[in-house]
Amino acid sequence: MPGELYLGLMSGTSADGIDAAVVEFDDGADGRLQARLVAAHTRPWDPAVRARLVWLGQGGALDSLDELGELDAQVGEAFAAAALAVLAQAGLPPAAIRAIGSHGQTVRHRPYAAHPFTLQIGDAGRIVERTGITTVADFRRRDLAAGGHGAPLLPALHHALLHAAEEPRAVLNLGGIANLTLLPAHGPVRGFDTGPANALMDLWCHEHTGRPYDEAGAWGATGQVDPALLERLLEDPWFAQPPPKSSGREHFQRRWLAARLQPGLRPADVQATLRALTVRTVAEALRREQPDTRRLLVCGGGVHNPVLLQALAEALPELAVQSTAAFGLDPDHVEAMGFAWLARQTLRGAPGNLASVTGAAGPRVLGAVYPA
Repeated sequence: MPGELYLGLMSGTSADGIDAAVVEFDDGADGRLQARLVAAHTRPWDPAVRARLVWLGQGGALDSLDELGELDAQVGEAFAAAALAVLAQAGLPPAAIRAIGSHGQTVRHRPYAAHPFTLQIGDAGRIVERTGITTVADFRRRDLAAGGHGAPLLPALHHALLHAAEEPRAVLNLGGIANLTLLPAHGPVRGFDTGPANALMDLWCHEHTGRPYDEAGAWGATGQVDPALLERLLEDPWFAQPPPKSSGREHFQRRWLAARLQPGLRPADVQATLRALTVRTVAEALRREQPDTRRLLVCGGGVHNPVLLQALAEALPELAVQSTAAFGLDPDHVEAMGFAWLARQTLRGAPGNLASVTGAAGPRVLGAVYPA
C-alpha cells in the first residue's frame, strides 16, 4: 500500500530560492521511516522581495508594520506559487497531498534575547487559499516557548533516515549557516549550528564580483587564506559556546565581517579565509562533540562547492566525507523534505523537536495547522 504524500516548502538563511518537495512517507515493515522524493522544484525569489528579506535577516528594519504585513503576504504568495509549480511538475492534483509543511522565511532569530523569539514570515492562510491544501506552519516558536532554540529542527529526520548502528555518523547542512547533527551508533541525537557557511561567502562574492555566489568555489580558490584574519574571525565568543546553540544572518553579516577586516586585503583572499572559517569551525566542533565520528554526510547548497568539500576532507582525514546523495537523499532538498515530515508529525500529534538538540524542556508537537 503506498504511503501518504506531503509537500515541504523551505527558504533558508541565504534566501536564494524557495525549495518545494513532494515526499512519500511510509513506515517500513521494520518500523523504520521510509521517505521517497517524488518531485522537487526551486522557485527563485523576485529580486526586490529577496533584497528586503536579506536586509531584514541581517538585522535591518522596515519603515512600518504596514511594510512587514505586505512582505508577509508577498512571501506567502511566493510559497504558494512554489507549491503549485512542483505539483504541476509532478502531474499531481492538490487533492493528492495530505498537507503542506511551510517553513516560511526567517527574518529574525533571537534565542539569546531577554525574551527569546524567532520570526518566520509567509502567510500560511494564503498558501491554503491558493492551493486548497491543509498547511502547517510556524514550527519554531513552540520550541522556543519551551526553553529551546527552535533550531535545528531536522536532526530527528536525519536520525530516522541516516542513523547506522554500526558506525557513528554526522550530518552537515551547509546552508547560509552550517549546522551539524550528531548520530552516535548508540545514544541520544544532538545537533547545533557551528557558524557561517554560505551566507558570508555569498555576500562577499556578490559585493566583489556581482555574482550571487561563488560557483564551484572557483573564485575563492584563486585566493590564499589570511591566518591573521582567520584568527580575528574565530575570536568571536559565539564559537566557544557549548551546544545547544543556533545563529543566523543577523549575527554573521556584513557589519560583523567589516569590523574584523583590515585595509589591503585582497578580496579573493578574504573569500578563501571565509571558506577556511567554515571548515575550521565545523571540524573543531565535530572533534570536540563527537570525536569518534566515522562518516560525515553533507547536504545543502555548499555540497556544490568542491573546493569547500575538499577542504573539509583534508581537515577531517580520519573520516569519510560524502554527499547525502550516496544514501538516497537529494542534498538540495533535504530541508524541504524535512518540513514535509514535520507537517506529518504535527497531524499525527507527534513531537517534531528533540530536546537533546534544541535544549527545550521536552518533546513538543510543533506548528500551527491551517485547515483546507
